[in-house]
Amino acid sequence: FFFFNDTATTEIYTEQIVGSVRCVQETGINAEYMGKQYLIQSRKIIMPPKKKEEVKKKVVLGRPGNTLKMGIVGLPNVGKSSTFNFMCKMSVPAENYPFCTIEPNRAQVPIPDERFSKLCEIWKPKSEVPATLSIIDIAGLVRGASEGQGLGNAFLSHIQGVDGIFHVLRAFDNEEIIHHEGDVDPIRDLEIIHSELALKDLQILQNKIPDIDSKIKRTNDKNAKEEKAVLDKVLELLKANKWVTAGEWNDAEIEILNRHLFLTSKPVVYCINLTKADFLRKKNKWLAKIQEWVQTNNPGPIIPYLSLIHISEPTRLLSISYAVFCLKKKKN
Repeated sequence: FFFFNDTATTEIYTEQIVGSVRCVQETGINAEYMGKQYLIQSRKIIMPPKKKEEVKKKVVLGRPGNTLKMGIVGLPNVGKSSTFNFMCKMSVPAENYPFCTIEPNRAQVPIPDERFSKLCEIWKPKSEVPATLSIIDIAGLVRGASEGQGLGNAFLSHIQGVDGIFHVLRAFDNEEIIHHEGDVDPIRDLEIIHSELALKDLQILQNKIPDIDSKIKRTNDKNAKEEKAVLDKVLELLKANKWVTAGEWNDAEIEILNRHLFLTSKPVVYCINLTKADFLRKKNKWLAKIQEWVQTNNPGPIIPYLSLIHISEPTRLLSISYAVFCLKKKKN
């Protein structure tokens, strides 16, 4: 017989088993077999459940801190500073000439969250401290910035410190607002920013690889070899004008990448600046082309908005920034 931890439980199950054996004997069923099955089932009831295996946390590309930093990026005169103003409720200069912004503007904005508001309503804390997002309005990027054109080097040093990118694209014509490239073409603008950041990462990487090669020759270090293998994969991507985010990476490789913080490893939220008419009717000749380019080259959320007279959904922009980093579930 199988005995349980206490006498009372053992006696109860013994009586039930004996009764079952007598029953099956009368019906001609194998009593020994049935008795064993009863014991097995009884033991399953009493035994504690197996400990669930812990799900390994997936390593995320990027290394955001407790306060996320998002940089507003784009060509000159596409509406970056206007976007910064309505998102942060500020009034920094947003003039009709290139490089109006030289030193970056910075602001810290609370993240709207219904869950936080509800918890505060229930518990009534003495102070309410919501999550915040740091937003940086960075000077316009131009073709050749990776080689020092425009404010290239200053721009790239500022964007190095952010966790993610708001890429502002101008999708409206206005003769009174000049465009640095001469005409409005958001696909061309996408390719300029995409290529310039990839070229800058390529320059940085080509300076790093010789040092790692030298270390491997001197010490034959295993970790250095693993790092070199990852950087070689990055090198092939950048030479093909592809971002780090386009690669397939395992957790160990992502941990190595997060030590280098490549510009092309940062997630992007695409902000499409429209006219009032296009925004209200929710149509624009560039939107389908932009979506196709983004899905093909560097996928990310696309948000049409209107910055000129502050008609938009700034709360959605802020919330999606958190969704990009898997810190908050994105609402459709």
